[in-house]
Amino acid sequence: MEQETKEQVTQIITKDMTIGDVVAKYPAVIEPLQEAGVHCVGCHVSYSESLEDGFKSHGMTDEQVDEVISKLNKAVAEYKAEEGKEFIITSKAAEKLIEVLKENNKEGSGLRVEIVPGGCSGFQYGLELDDKTTDLDLTIEEKGVKIIISKENLQFLKGARLDYVDSLQGAGFKISNPNVHSSCGCGQSFEY
Repeated sequence: MEQETKEQVTQIITKDMTIGDVVAKYPAVIEPLQEAGVHCVGCHVSYSESLEDGFKSHGMTDEQVDEVISKLNKAVAEYKAEEGKEFIITSKAAEKLIEVLKENNKEGSGLRVEIVPGGCSGFQYGLELDDKTTDLDLTIEEKGVKIIISKENLQFLKGARLDYVDSLQGAGFKISNPNVHSSCGCGQSFEY
């Protein structure tokens, strides 16, 4: 009984919370929700329906509901653990980068992340495989990968998150950057 109480205290997301509230408070849950087949993260029903009711309306059993709730809590915990870092690399991005490096016979290289002029809002991200660094670069080695950022660009990328998304709109690396003030309609460029 004592262990059950401890688990409830550490569990941030519970079955009785609504999908809308959970997504609004913890955006890190969007991907695990979609992986579980729950694509109604923007649906009007999600704002009044509990997670449990929503999951069951998608045909999930009680065990599957518990498993998804556990994955949501894990995603939130990982997200919170990474807050405050200079640059965040998600596990999914690291896995994909390892795969890309292997496919291109560049296992020792890293991914250079740059901010370059361009796009309709003024700036866009440049991503390229690179094996050369200088004293003007910061190299972040984490989760089995290397990310290279020029110290000049670091101020604009502080706290940004590199992820890999695979959705109906396409697949690729995505950078979520808290320093960006606005972006263009196509989502490819931004301003500070």
